[in-house]
Amino acid sequence: MSKILIRGAKVLGGEPQDVLIDGETIAAVGTDLDAAGAEVVEAGGKVLLPGLVDLHTHLREPGREDSETVLTGTRAAASGGYTAVFAMANTFPVADTAGVVEQVYRLGRDHGYCDVQPIGAVTVGLEGKKLAELGAMHESAAGVTVFSDDGKCVDDAVIMRRALEYVKAFGGVVAQHAQEPRLTEGAQMNEGVVSAELGLGGWPAVAEESVIARDVLLAEHVGSRVHICHLSTAGSVEIVRWAKSRGIDVTAEVTPHHLLLTEEMVRTYNPVYKVNPPLRTERDVHALREALADGTIDIVATDHAPHPHEDKDCEWAAAAMGMVGLETALSVVQATMVETGLLDWAGVADRMSAKPARIGGAQGHGRPVSVGEPANLTLVDTAYRGQVDPAGFASRSRNTPYEGRELPGRVTHTWLRGKATLVDGKLT
Repeated sequence: MSKILIRGAKVLGGEPQDVLIDGETIAAVGTDLDAAGAEVVEAGGKVLLPGLVDLHTHLREPGREDSETVLTGTRAAASGGYTAVFAMANTFPVADTAGVVEQVYRLGRDHGYCDVQPIGAVTVGLEGKKLAELGAMHESAAGVTVFSDDGKCVDDAVIMRRALEYVKAFGGVVAQHAQEPRLTEGAQMNEGVVSAELGLGGWPAVAEESVIARDVLLAEHVGSRVHICHLSTAGSVEIVRWAKSRGIDVTAEVTPHHLLLTEEMVRTYNPVYKVNPPLRTERDVHALREALADGTIDIVATDHAPHPHEDKDCEWAAAAMGMVGLETALSVVQATMVETGLLDWAGVADRMSAKPARIGGAQGHGRPVSVGEPANLTLVDTAYRGQVDPAGFASRSRNTPYEGRELPGRVTHTWLRGKATLVDGKLT
């Protein structure tokens, strides 16, 4: 195995250091390291982070390969600095059996751009009526530990309770898409003044908050773990903060787009801004940033949701919900959290690598940049400024809300167990 010397990198944003990779592991960290026989990467003050981990990615395969495949999605992940992603279950067929999750797992392993950990469905067919094969998926080669009907809410309290009881036996977690379906029938955007002015059906904050309140109480009752997907309102923040103060085992995620964009973007009627949960108010955005900074919200997860051109280039009401996010996530976090002083780079590493790896049980990921640890790393040029051009994306889809927007930071290198997947901004 080859040696790689990363020279002069700011490890987690600290003082410049050299990092020597030998094979699949980090062999040395220090200054003036011996580069004999090693390939040298001149980091020039760039920030070195542990490889990012995304707990919420839609890879679409099997069934919607016109939107994304495991190959294109993992190439997008490597471009964004990710070394592991968790693939959501709303594929066709649904990932509700051992066979389907093993298929996704093996596709990820064979392509090699990042590790792919499938998420299993909570209910058969995402229909919310009968528990899926949770135990079989956990015992499969994929070793599933995270279960979610994302895209749909597990709205039946009895089914949710049974799922929490089942996964408790093997230390799993249920990741809930918190959306009370009866309160969001026909919803097109956040309910409020803007939706009234535009004449679009409203998605009220209480539709999210009521489900979160119920589920943290269920988790407390069962003594199990619950994870809240794409938390989006100030009220949801307060409920999670209260639950954590009671010692309830709840974790939560926020997406990059909910940290930056607001419902005001919907005034353009551009379906690229149509997403579930919807873009909220400026007040919500600031509450989410503060909650991510103080640890109430545990992680950033992309909810990378690729769609083909025809599903977005249409009238608002007919458009699919979702945005791609793997290739822009770190830049948005730099803009909203680092450059605002709310997080330092060590905090980014915690929210985008260490904690998502811990929540999902991603072995070998989210580890410190230390001797003996797996060489899952990403190098970021934080001084870079540039406009987002989706034509250069590795993802098969282009539905980004940031096209033409200037964002800071650019991932230049990604290493998966010592093997470069991205070099000088180009996939290997």
